[in-house]
Amino acid sequence: MRIAVVSPFIDRRHGTERALAELLERLAHDYYCEIHLYAQRVEDLDVRKSIPAPRPAQSAGIFWHKVPQIPGPHVVRFLAWMFCNGFLRKWHGAFGRVAYDLVLSPGINCLHPDVVIVHALFHRLQELSRQEKGDAPAETGLFRRAHRRIYYGLLTALERRIYGDAGISLAAVSPRMGRLLKQYFGREDVCVVPNGVDTKHFSSPRRFALRAAARQHRGFPDADLVLLLIGNDWRNKGLSAVLRAVAALPGLPLRLLVVGNDAAAPFRALAAKLGVQDRCHWESPASDVLDFYAAADIYVSPSLEDSFGLPVAEAMACGLPVITSVNAGVSDLVRDGVDGFVLREPQDAGALANLLQLLYADLEMRRSVGEAAAKTAQQWDWNRNAAVVWEFLKNIAARKASAR
Repeated sequence: MRIAVVSPFIDRRHGTERALAELLERLAHDYYCEIHLYAQRVEDLDVRKSIPAPRPAQSAGIFWHKVPQIPGPHVVRFLAWMFCNGFLRKWHGAFGRVAYDLVLSPGINCLHPDVVIVHALFHRLQELSRQEKGDAPAETGLFRRAHRRIYYGLLTALERRIYGDAGISLAAVSPRMGRLLKQYFGREDVCVVPNGVDTKHFSSPRRFALRAAARQHRGFPDADLVLLLIGNDWRNKGLSAVLRAVAALPGLPLRLLVVGNDAAAPFRALAAKLGVQDRCHWESPASDVLDFYAAADIYVSPSLEDSFGLPVAEAMACGLPVITSVNAGVSDLVRDGVDGFVLREPQDAGALANLLQLLYADLEMRRSVGEAAAKTAQQWDWNRNAAVVWEFLKNIAARKASAR
């Protein structure tokens, strides 16, 4: 099968892009697909940069067609991205004689996809932005707030157009996302394909082998209980609630490791206001996130909204006890109190603090929940994910060919 895949970038430092890289590798190598990747940037993925010569037979592999990137505000860059990737695909279709069986997009990246794997829903994010209250860090600057409203408005309009089109097949990365697509767009035909985990790379033995070096590098004593949060949208990942929970436990040796690319200033200011700035350690993402899990004792992310929550699944595979919320898609796969903990109210810092205090005092609970988490995560691997997606794509391609 020859598939055009449209994604602004691919790397291993972001959840959606890491999931897409795992899928494309398996479609190309296990199912012999010819993948034409339209992206502005590609890292940590084996790609060829030349388009194959016109020929009747397909060539298994991933071919990268670099899409130009236009500088400017995010809205401008997004609109330019939509235009450029669409123009390039039409150019290749007209003059490169490359006919695609399917066009696949992880989210809103083009106007006429055949398949969209939905990793985020801006209708839901827009709702959350309107509900912000309390001491959650506010975005600074009139331009930044106006820009965010315009961007969210544009994306929600495109979601209505694309996700509301029954001719476009949708796959959701969690049962929760499937329910939201039904709620907002009336789609009852969504295929739910949960994300996977590389259980060979993320495992308890590998985490323990790296633990001493990972903690020493960051200056974390063995006696400290290190909490970890990874993400590129700290507001939605629930960082504010985590900071408040840490502040509520001044007598415990808690340290917080925050990893991601986000506007850190508002959260650093909140940490300073709560008196926990010296207990926080901030880092940028890295291609190999195992080092972060190795340094931690508990993964905590009481998400306000998360389509899946790949770091939660990876932390579980590493044998870490995890704390997430009902608003994270991965929570559908977590047995509360058995192989993880699911908060009903993600902004309830008091409930989170009580749970952290309990876990600090009960080493045996941390151990047993972590072991159960590792066993549960063994059921989710990328091979299983790719097999389900492959059957889904085959059915869609067959219907499309029949319609022709």
